Amino acid sequence: PWNFFYDIPNHSQKQWYQRRVRGVLNYYTNYYYKSNLRIMGILKLKKVLISDKIADICVKTFAANGVEVTYRPGLSKSELIEIIPEFNGLVVRSATKVTAEVIKAATNLEIIGRAGTGTDNIDIPAASDAGVVVMNTPGGNTNSAAEHTCALILSMCRNIPNRHTELMNGQWNRINGIELTGKTIGIIGLGRIGMIVAHRMQAFGMTTIGYDPFVSAEVAAKAGVEAMTLEAMWPLCDFITLHVPLIPPTKHMINAGVLEKCKKGVRIVNCSRGGIIDEEALLESLNSGKVACAALDVFEEEPLKVTALCCNTPTLLQHHI
Repeated sequence: PWNFFYDIPNHSQKQWYQRRVRGVLNYYTNYYYKSNLRIMGILKLKKVLISDKIADICVKTFAANGVEVTYRPGLSKSELIEIIPEFNGLVVRSATKVTAEVIKAATNLEIIGRAGTGTDNIDIPAASDAGVVVMNTPGGNTNSAAEHTCALILSMCRNIPNRHTELMNGQWNRINGIELTGKTIGIIGLGRIGMIVAHRMQAFGMTTIGYDPFVSAEVAAKAGVEAMTLEAMWPLCDFITLHVPLIPPTKHMINAGVLEKCKKGVRIVNCSRGGIIDEEALLESLNSGKVACAALDVFEEEPLKVTALCCNTPTLLQHHI
């Protein structure tokens, strides 16, 4: 997952990923020769399990190339472990958690394909140890994720979902929203998605500032983004949007201490990974008015259960695209 280096928020995370990359390199060095060059185009897929919901074209493409496909989205962990030995290929999105236990049970597995960018739902070291190739599709959903982020930002400005519900219930409440023009948005993670969001929001007249230690200030400036530290960003942001992977250094990156440093009335969007925001701290800030609204399509526990966060009016909750 080389593309993740563009979304790494601090040095310790970089070191963490370097260890993972070294594991992948060790796998290629050792397994390449043991497998009679199966990796570089000679690996023959026979049976593939698709365990998450995915576009029909994926199934049709496999079938057109003589690959037997089993489409079983929504498998439980125990069900996945039970049937995975039958397959030498596995295709997932973000819902299926390919843990070390799953990989150990997958005695015939040769390759895992992630339909999307993030691979944090796959135990890469365990896959490397087992000689299983892990591939992703960086850029496959970049525009969709960026556009969805922008849609949530716009919805928060006018509280569109609640206004629609009120009108359908016979209420005629004309409530003012806010404009994006002249506001400042802080973008955490200036990778592919973060940069597209910046470009789209600039079209609305927003000031774009951002943080990403692996994107230089010069490169950010060319995209119209002022690079700065997180500590400098928090008090300036009217909106904050997150575009980083969930790994140990980003766990609860948005916490009570950070929210205390933000502007009163800040609006927060998370379309990256659940767990980057401390949901308990977010709920407290929503109730106090420190955070005006939060738009999330990822959660610490998925599928999302009915919690206080669901019942909080200034939230906009969606399924992850």
